Amino acid sequence: MRILVIGASGMLGTDLQKEWTQDEIIPAGSRDADIRDAEQVRALVSRNRPDWIVLAAAYTDVDGSERNPELAFAVNGQGTENVARAAKEFGARLFYISTDYLYDGTSTRPYEPTDAIAPLNVYGQSKAAGEKAVHMYAQDWCIARTSWLFGAAGASFPEKILRAAETRPELTVVADQVGSPTFTRDLAGAMRDLVRGEARGVLNVTNAGSCSWFEFAQEVLRQAGRGAVRVSPITTAQAARLAKRPAYSVLSPASLHAQHITLRSWQDATKAYLQDLRACGKLV
Repeated sequence: MRILVIGASGMLGTDLQKEWTQDEIIPAGSRDADIRDAEQVRALVSRNRPDWIVLAAAYTDVDGSERNPELAFAVNGQGTENVARAAKEFGARLFYISTDYLYDGTSTRPYEPTDAIAPLNVYGQSKAAGEKAVHMYAQDWCIARTSWLFGAAGASFPEKILRAAETRPELTVVADQVGSPTFTRDLAGAMRDLVRGEARGVLNVTNAGSCSWFEFAQEVLRQAGRGAVRVSPITTAQAARLAKRPAYSVLSPASLHAQHITLRSWQDATKAYLQDLRACGKLV
């Protein structure tokens, strides 16, 4: 198969190229096409004629989306529509990456793909617009909702914690938001298997288990041998971030298990992530 990866230079896109070796991967970045420009997208798809398009490009700055909602919707909403329309026109199937921030966080159990969405922030609303565009304009598609991405190929929460720990004796981390950290290498492998398994519809794809940001930070530091750094829990209100965030956004793995795919625990994924950081010289 020919797989066009849009957003190939990002954290997930980089790991997709590493993990997906069984098919012909065609990497595309913003230099190849700005997804906000329908004609550029159409030309890209026409030129490459892929069997599948994986849309890994997105505007993911949650607080930045509050400051610039027009940009968030232009990329995540209109950009997705442009890709979905081009996919349909040229007979390509579409794989779209979505988010746990579609939910309002009031659930007392892990969210299923069939649960109603009610995003609290502009970022979540823009990704909801992207999902709607896939439903409306793509002919053959799969949506993977995922959460709390981290990987060695880009800046992510664990690396920020490790960098902060180098200069600060004490860190404060939010303890009242709970989700599922997801290693981009594991997500990439699952996406590959879903495409090769002809999966369709909306699925949840995260590493197994859940934790708070506070617990995630503690585990990262412990595994990195920096457990002496003190981490103190704070509330979302104390963090005073611009965008509202769901207090609970754990995604149920049932839909992924139904495709006979199971991902390792987020703790085991953290160990592999730290090994990757060391391999690329980002962690001693």
